[in-house]
Amino acid sequence: MGSPSLGSSNLEKPSNGSFSLENILGDHENLEHPKYKEADEPVGGWDEEAADKPAPDGFCIECEDQPAKMFCENCSDNYCDVCFAAQHRKGSRKGHVIKLLNCKSSKKAKENGSTQVEGKDGDSMDIELDYVDDGSGQLAGPSTEVLGTQPAIGAKVSEWFVERSKFIPLRLANSERKYLRLLDAALSVSEYTDKIDTLGFGLSKSKRIVYQIRELCSILSGLVLSADYKQGQELFSDRDFEQNSDFYQQIFELGRRHKIMNPDKMRTTYGKLIYLLQDSQSPEVRDMLNFSCVMPIKTVHSVLEEVDALGLLRDDLISVATKEIYSEGRSRREIQKDIKSKERAIETLASRYERKGLSQENVRQCLYSIGDNHAFLRTNRDPCERMIAHLKEHFHPTQPKDPKGNLAIRIGKGGARLSHDHSKQYAYVLQSLSLWKEILHDMFHLWSLAEQDLLSDKVTYRLRDTGQGLNRVQAAPKTSRMMHAILHRAQQSVEMWVGSSVIHMGDHNVPNALMFIDKYSQIYRILLPICNTLSQIPSLAANPALRSYIDDEFGSTDHLIREILTDFFRHGFDGSGADSYTDAGSCIDGRLTSAWNWCATLEKKKFFPVFLLTGFTGFDGDW
Repeated sequence: MGSPSLGSSNLEKPSNGSFSLENILGDHENLEHPKYKEADEPVGGWDEEAADKPAPDGFCIECEDQPAKMFCENCSDNYCDVCFAAQHRKGSRKGHVIKLLNCKSSKKAKENGSTQVEGKDGDSMDIELDYVDDGSGQLAGPSTEVLGTQPAIGAKVSEWFVERSKFIPLRLANSERKYLRLLDAALSVSEYTDKIDTLGFGLSKSKRIVYQIRELCSILSGLVLSADYKQGQELFSDRDFEQNSDFYQQIFELGRRHKIMNPDKMRTTYGKLIYLLQDSQSPEVRDMLNFSCVMPIKTVHSVLEEVDALGLLRDDLISVATKEIYSEGRSRREIQKDIKSKERAIETLASRYERKGLSQENVRQCLYSIGDNHAFLRTNRDPCERMIAHLKEHFHPTQPKDPKGNLAIRIGKGGARLSHDHSKQYAYVLQSLSLWKEILHDMFHLWSLAEQDLLSDKVTYRLRDTGQGLNRVQAAPKTSRMMHAILHRAQQSVEMWVGSSVIHMGDHNVPNALMFIDKYSQIYRILLPICNTLSQIPSLAANPALRSYIDDEFGSTDHLIREILTDFFRHGFDGSGADSYTDAGSCIDGRLTSAWNWCATLEKKKFFPVFLLTGFTGFDGDW
């Protein structure tokens, strides 16, 4: 039999409703899948929630995990202060009338940061809000304190070091480092996440968690016994986990504290540790274990506060005792002079604030910990400032200096998923780098809040397939609030904001606070190799053979530097890199995704040999 003609218009629709060529070509406008034609419910995966599921009573309609504080009469929805500020920053929503849920009054935001409240009798008065209008259409988020830059040498330190030290972990002592090595070894051989984050049968999840935690504690006990037989006998002679709970808490705290101070360390074991502690916070698991595995992080502030020695952090000499000493462009005599002045300041403070419960060695440890914080900022935050300086030096804000210095991008060209002219792309890159700088400046504070969210016994997680395997999806309200405050500060530092202000947290893009911290602690891995390569290009040109190569390929060293910067500022911020087109774009996290995508394509760039000549080994190496 011959096949039906493709041009036939008299094809009959099969009565059984099955798919066929005739069915598709005959009446494609009214075609419906027979299986879902009469479906009453949407079809979803095992991990999907109903799209129209209402927010719990008393909670924000947007984030669904924060108590609602206000009702928008125009939107007819309840909001927390963070989500209201984000949704009503500008445009027609800026003038929406809202009503406080804890009092019977309506209010409307004013430009001076106050709110006019209308009472029942028609009288009005001004009150202060948690958010303010800065005059540019941007509403600040909740009142989350964000510290500025470090006081200069010789200036009054006031409360800067007091507030900063609340989130600076105490440096590990030599006696603690042997236990850190034991913990890292035990976590390396543990298969905790493989056995817990699975969809299998057998024991209940709580029993599996308790079994794995006790197994890890047993491994630690064995390692301690083998390392120090006398102490191991004293601790574990009765093999009672509950009686040794303080020891396990201290061991786990050492690992958390060390990771915050050294993001490069424990890259495979820290996730296991946090997920283990996260599960141990479950009430059911704690009842079965009979002890808690979590204790607060030991910070510089907590150590000094315990012995009433916070005056150390207000002493003006602390700026000298904790300053970083740079060697670039300075003579050996100047460097030695700074080293001696720093050592004198440390010894002076150590003898001045020594007291019962706080030895001179403890004071030095606190000062060294603050110095470690400064070293962290130099390695992680300063590359952002250097890239901002390169952007302002080599490119004009509104007009390109020449065709090769044009930052304009077009969707679909070179993999870009955004369309910006030169001035808009310049502003987009500047604000992205400024935001990264602000995030890294307060990374210790964010990390502290992230651990509070992850280890909360009130905010649970759910195991979901996010497209990149099974992940623990958990809301992070404290981290999110801090991020909104940082975002607002970054928005105020630039003239205009280009792109989206959406912060992904607790969704399939960024499942939990651990993923968020991991993303932003990698920024220096992107920027530092680029900065190092750019700084070494002039020294490369000192070699006649390499100078000839640079001149033949790029014209000059200046043209080479601009070509590298132009390509990075174009395609490192073009909205590309996501797994699907809908996830790409200009959101807060998408900017970092685009930069990583540029790093993955570096080997295809014309200037890649120059990176190799400067000692570049990869974006995951040592510099």
